[in-house]
Amino acid sequence: MPTDAALTAAIAIESSQSMTAIQTAVRSFAEPLGYDRFVLFSANATFDGIVERIYWIEGDWFDDGREVDALTYARHCPVTHHILKTSEPFFWTKVLGGKGESYRIVRTPRGEGSHGLQVPIFGRLGLEGAMSAGGDRINASPAARLGMSIVSTAAFFAARKLLEAPQDETIGSLTAREREVLAWTAVGWRQAEIADGLGLSKRTVENHLRNVRRRLGVATTAEAIKAAIRSGEIEG
Repeated sequence: MPTDAALTAAIAIESSQSMTAIQTAVRSFAEPLGYDRFVLFSANATFDGIVERIYWIEGDWFDDGREVDALTYARHCPVTHHILKTSEPFFWTKVLGGKGESYRIVRTPRGEGSHGLQVPIFGRLGLEGAMSAGGDRINASPAARLGMSIVSTAAFFAARKLLEAPQDETIGSLTAREREVLAWTAVGWRQAEIADGLGLSKRTVENHLRNVRRRLGVATTAEAIKAAIRSGEIEG
């Protein structure tokens, strides 16, 4: 049963000490269900395209062999925005036509094209990330859907613990620029707006926010905002 295999994979993920081990456990569960491409990312509704940081991406997502970064993925995978409208895992289908790629949210994936499942991940701060997995022929049974949800959630929190762990030497007060970037983020400005307003590149804004999380010893930007308000680094 997929649910039994999911528990085995989740236990393996919990004890993983590297991203390689997490990826191996996810593949061991998901590949027999027809999934051959994966993306695992942290999410923030105030970020352009929602995707904050990609922890792992694998497979030919756009059927052209290109390397995919956070910006490319967010621009070319519109179903990601659906995680702002639901608290449940959902299936999607992508077909190629005369006008290019067409994505749809579906109850059950059928027919030609690529299909997949996206699992929103929630924590104490609300939406914190998601995992999407795709393939040409996937098992869309309720048991497989539940199993993918279990494995995806375990993989997200394990990956975040490994990749977003604060570095002791960087914990401390924010720089003036970091406070400025975080303050504008706190009031709802997107990265592109902050970059334009402060005369920075979007990459620089991303780097400032990453440094903020490390200095404050937190894993997400939402947590950084709360921590900075509590400590008086920025105004609430």
